Amino acid sequence: MKKLTGPFTQILPLTGLPLKGPLKDSQLQIIKNAWVLSNNDRIITIGTLERLRKDHPSAQITEIIGDRVLLPGFIDCHTHICFAGNRANDYALRSSGKSYTDIAKAGGGIWDTVTATRAASEATLVELLVKRADRHLSEGVSIIEVKSGYGLSVEQELKQLRAIKEASYKTKATLVATCLAAHMLPKDFEGTRSEYLDDVLKNLLPIVKKENLATRVDIFVEDGAFKPETAMNFLQKAKEMGFAVTVHADQFTTGGSELAAEVGAVSADHLEATKDRDIKLLAKSETVAVALPGASLGLGMQYAPARKLLNAGACLAIASDWNPGSAPMGDLLMQAAVLGAAEKLSAAEVFAGLTFRAAQALRLTNRGTLATGTPADFHMYPTNDYREILYNQGKLRPLIK
Repeated sequence: MKKLTGPFTQILPLTGLPLKGPLKDSQLQIIKNAWVLSNNDRIITIGTLERLRKDHPSAQITEIIGDRVLLPGFIDCHTHICFAGNRANDYALRSSGKSYTDIAKAGGGIWDTVTATRAASEATLVELLVKRADRHLSEGVSIIEVKSGYGLSVEQELKQLRAIKEASYKTKATLVATCLAAHMLPKDFEGTRSEYLDDVLKNLLPIVKKENLATRVDIFVEDGAFKPETAMNFLQKAKEMGFAVTVHADQFTTGGSELAAEVGAVSADHLEATKDRDIKLLAKSETVAVALPGASLGLGMQYAPARKLLNAGACLAIASDWNPGSAPMGDLLMQAAVLGAAEKLSAAEVFAGLTFRAAQALRLTNRGTLATGTPADFHMYPTNDYREILYNQGKLRPLIK
């Protein structure tokens, strides 16, 4: 059935903008006092009520009362929201001066969440994930990447990935699963890091592929996780198996973003430690640079050099990194607004990083804009000026259609 929805004070379709490099607010197309015509949840066109009613007289009309600004649904291209337990103790220790790596060495960190997630049933993980996904959806995030990585064994990683798949049927948000079995070397694995990655390649990924549990594979490249040279072999073999690959890169030390660019990863995520040389490599590549301001806030550390990445010509996406350890808040809009203020990003750059540029990090070619033929995936804000959305730093909440 055809539907006419409006009027909207401002519509920002975010079409016609480049995928890479800096953006000015003057480049934004702002359609004023317009309506959206859709059919079977696909956008047909945007225009005035008079013209659209004349051309489509049988369309069902949904009238919007009051000032509203319409944007495409946000895309969070990096989360870890399939987990059990919490790491409030880690947060308290960090705030008291302990480092992330020191806490991990003492038995906290990722392994703490692995223990809690392994102890949880698949049904419990589904319930927890749906609750978090629905909260994200209520805040304007309609597409959510969700990683495994808190199982760290064949059986437990499959449990997580199956939970993500089951949860996708129970939330209106779109979930995109990523296998992050290469999160760290499990403490109970009797072998080297290379042997563990070989085990993932041989015994886990074929099942993931057979059951269609994920089309993406991630790896954490850091001193305490996996070295670039070890990760290179793993990523190349995962690509040969047909998986898209992405990298946790340059969070504390460099090397990950260079690897991501060399291996042709779809994205390099974190980048807080990225240097000028790495920025140039990313800008020349097709790898999306994903900034995770939630991790910077949670760890009390510097942000990814978003301004430099854009000025160099990179494609910059912004994601929440919502996880129980370093980024427990999960408020994508607030984090993006704060990053924009800190890194001097235009509203156009922030909104692009939350929509069509984030879609590029997930290889979603028809999401993140309001264009003919794209899904009618949008959310609206109770204001007459799109600039108020970031100005309120997350306090101006969307009204979901």
